[in-house]
Amino acid sequence: MEDFKNTESGKVPRHVSIIMDGNGRWAQQRGKERVFGHSHGVESVRACVEASVETGVRYLSLFAFSEENWGRPQAEVSTLMGLMFKAIADEVSALKKQGVRFRTLGDFSRLDPALVEAIRSAEAATAPEEGKEPVLDLIVFLSYSGKWDILQAAKKLALDCAGDISRLENVGPDDFAARLVTRDIPDPDLIIRTSGESRLSNYLLWQAAYSEFLFVDTLWPDFGKEEFKSALSEYSKRDRRYGKVK
Repeated sequence: MEDFKNTESGKVPRHVSIIMDGNGRWAQQRGKERVFGHSHGVESVRACVEASVETGVRYLSLFAFSEENWGRPQAEVSTLMGLMFKAIADEVSALKKQGVRFRTLGDFSRLDPALVEAIRSAEAATAPEEGKEPVLDLIVFLSYSGKWDILQAAKKLALDCAGDISRLENVGPDDFAARLVTRDIPDPDLIIRTSGESRLSNYLLWQAAYSEFLFVDTLWPDFGKEEFKSALSEYSKRDRRYGKVK
């Protein structure tokens, strides 16, 4: 396996984002309920965090629960939220020890207040000391959709310009991006989706404009360090031109 620790080589993506897919199918292949796959998926999260730290990835973001996922059976939604609550409690100490800052982004209006409180507590506990950079930012997208993010940013921009609509003449992409929930996070260099599906599923629609995509057949609970580093190896072979000629 290629050594990716030298970030100056340009081979290591600064921001890797993963659409975690396939928990349910993984469980069904083993004759288990879907929630069995969700619980085992936590191990893959831990493995990818460790692999990110080892390889020098600076931002790792995970699509954990979409706005559309609220339409799943209530029992599954409740279990997923319970797993999120438990994972935060179980992992916050280890994240802090590794120098990993935990963050969660999305529409919190539909989340249980106790879960929101646990999220905010974990974010505070893993925040780096003033003036010190975290080793890794772990960003979990929860109750998130790309269309929702774009819409809420557009509403903010409209309100900001309501007193003087002539200001809209000078609005550019950076002004809009500054109102997205990801405003202080670089756009993903690499987006990975597991389980063989080849779509974005309403995820980071604005931010993914120039991301590299990698769709793998591996189901999420089977996606470990080796698979993560293999994805980085594939990324290192890509020639990113951003519409220009090199």
